[in-house]
Amino acid sequence: MNATTDLWNVHPRHRWLHGERPSQPVEFDDETGMWHIYGYPEAVSVLGDPATYSSDVARRFVPGADQWDFDGNLTQLDPPEHKKLRTLVSRAFTPKMVADLESSIAKVTNGLIDELDTDEFDLVDAIAYPLPMIVIADLLGTPREDRDLIKQWADDSLAERGQIKTKDEDGEQARSIASQRDDQRKMDDYLLEHVTDRRKNPKEDLLTSLIQAEVDGDRLTDNQVVNFASLLFFAGHITTTMLLGNTLLCLDAYPDQMARVREDRALVPLAIEESLRYLSPLASAYRATNVDVELGGTRIPKDQMLEVWLAAANRDPRQFTDPDTFDISRTPNPHLGFSHGIHFCLGGPLARLEGRVALNILLERFAELRVDHDRAPEFLTSPDFTGVWTLPLRTRR
Repeated sequence: MNATTDLWNVHPRHRWLHGERPSQPVEFDDETGMWHIYGYPEAVSVLGDPATYSSDVARRFVPGADQWDFDGNLTQLDPPEHKKLRTLVSRAFTPKMVADLESSIAKVTNGLIDELDTDEFDLVDAIAYPLPMIVIADLLGTPREDRDLIKQWADDSLAERGQIKTKDEDGEQARSIASQRDDQRKMDDYLLEHVTDRRKNPKEDLLTSLIQAEVDGDRLTDNQVVNFASLLFFAGHITTTMLLGNTLLCLDAYPDQMARVREDRALVPLAIEESLRYLSPLASAYRATNVDVELGGTRIPKDQMLEVWLAAANRDPRQFTDPDTFDISRTPNPHLGFSHGIHFCLGGPLARLEGRVALNILLERFAELRVDHDRAPEFLTSPDFTGVWTLPLRTRR
């Protein structure tokens, strides 16, 4: 039993957080009509073989999905289109661009803490949400004051994801998907206005860099730029928000680990990596079989939907010793928190940087950081994610 079992008011499909082991690494679920991949080696096999397991799942399985919805969305592309688009995006979204954000992230984090007028606050509302939204807005070149509008679209989409029902309730599922698309198109229209402006008035920002990026004479279309920027806003903010909240939640649940991190700040990056494994923000990824395959001793036919549970694979005892214990000394730590293979999260380095900088500053500025257990943390209801959407803290400066 892990020390935080009683805290996990999470989606019931996240059974491994309650100490329950899936009986098999690969299982078919009659209720969802999907194959569930729980094992670590099986997950690595699927994620590392795009020829056999396609990422182009939405157009194949979501009613009414079309090319416009996913053009430029790296998560939905297979080779060779994926490689071409990722190369173009990588020309603009460079490691140096991310590394250069460190001082800005520190300034924003300190500013958010300076605004606090109490020692009891919600970490997500005060810091973990606004920090990545401000950083991404500044990076793309959109106004900071629009972040609440974008957050509302993203939150509505998350809420709808949590309401998607199983295959035998098609009517309710279709309405939920339609609501998600409406929120997505509002964000896309907003971003397209800024892309159109950058074509006429280039600036020193990521939107301009994406527009100007070129490989072998090819450039991104407006729609591709919009879809990548939208993905960065949505995935970028929620990943960092949950990463920072989850890490504080874990350190609070394991006070010996918190003490070690306070004593030796060189352990902060290791704490973040263990948090990504222990409470993986992105709980699952989806693939479809291009051919009949055998996986984990189980035969899976062609054109089947797979849900690869990254969070469960990160608790597989075949890969991780004592996987239900949060241990910042765990090394190596080859978790799948940012996926694996060609779809390894492009924004992972930014999320890690934001998490490291923000956690260091929180430890510097507060002599005590404790979860307020009188007000229980609120977890996301979507099965696709694992993370706190509120995290009440009691602190001492």
